[in-house]
Amino acid sequence: MQDLFEEVQEIETANNAAPLATRMRPRSLDEFVGQEHILGPGKLLRRAIEADRLPSVIFYGPPASGKTTLALIIAEMTHAKFVRISGVESNVAEMRRVLAAATNRLRTSGQKTILFVDEIHHFNKAQQDILLPDVEAGNLRLIGATTYNPFFYVNSALVSRSQVFRLEPLSLEQLEQLIDRALADKERGLGNYEVKMNKGARRHLAKLSDGDARKCLNALEIGVLTTPPDSRYAIHFTLTVAEESIQQKAVVYDRAGDAHYDTISAFIKSMRASDETGAMYWLAKMLHAGEDFRFIARRIVIFASEDVGLADPEALQLAIATQQAVEFVGIPEARIPLAHATAYMCRVPKSREAYDALNAATEKIEAEQTKAVPEHLKNKHFPINPKS
Repeated sequence: MQDLFEEVQEIETANNAAPLATRMRPRSLDEFVGQEHILGPGKLLRRAIEADRLPSVIFYGPPASGKTTLALIIAEMTHAKFVRISGVESNVAEMRRVLAAATNRLRTSGQKTILFVDEIHHFNKAQQDILLPDVEAGNLRLIGATTYNPFFYVNSALVSRSQVFRLEPLSLEQLEQLIDRALADKERGLGNYEVKMNKGARRHLAKLSDGDARKCLNALEIGVLTTPPDSRYAIHFTLTVAEESIQQKAVVYDRAGDAHYDTISAFIKSMRASDETGAMYWLAKMLHAGEDFRFIARRIVIFASEDVGLADPEALQLAIATQQAVEFVGIPEARIPLAHATAYMCRVPKSREAYDALNAATEKIEAEQTKAVPEHLKNKHFPINPKS
């Protein structure tokens, strides 16, 4: 009898066309690399999986961090029927069929169903609401996967019925571990090739993959398969081969998601700390990823008043001039005045006196009874007690 991974692998490896990242998909928690904060010994998710007490969950993290693989492992370990649908392609009719089949399966055979919804954030509210009764009744176990923060992009009712786990990008060391494993595996990996990879090449692949295991392994595979062997049939995977295989670094940045907010936060905090090198790096990342230059200029204007403030009143004038300049010249030249303003904000002294004073006054307004305007501050244009 085939296990779940064999069934999935048969489908995905039809015509031997599956990429290395698919063939090397971990089949157990022991093979799984990364996410020790939730899967390490004694951690909540691992305990729940091993005890088969896992509720419906939502896995939230960047691409190729292990969301789908983890769902497959859970289904295998709990002997559940694994059903996969896509938040992009599935419709209401298909969802109703899946839910009805899961209920019937549980009642007739007692087998549980794991419904894996990939890109669950693409479901509209009505589609997400369809899942609620069956999730609440325990007719199936929902595992949702999303690259977006579910607290913003998934219905609160569904989130409240699920345990949310955040997955992190893989570290350099973890990606290097996956590379070594793929090179050694003769059944699913590249172990039948005589590959000699130097440390610099391994680190380069891991570094430029930005925590993405799929990108790392697929770059490794194309490098091995396209590099001619020497007279002894050895493939020398050098730094040059690694650079050709990975091509250009793909910046992990989603203008509508967490990376957008995290990066602008890093940019502002770097300026606040007078870290010009850091601020320029985050500015370059945003521009490279296609961030709206008007948004960056707007944040600099806010920073000039909020953080620089009274320490250098001219900072606000420069920020306003920058905002006007970027509108006038557009991209790509807009990057130049943005860099100019960023460097200035890093170098000038900072003062939040005006901003802090406003916040303190606002707290008083909200917490205390609103004061009447004193007589000596009132408008004296009209007499206080006019005579009739």
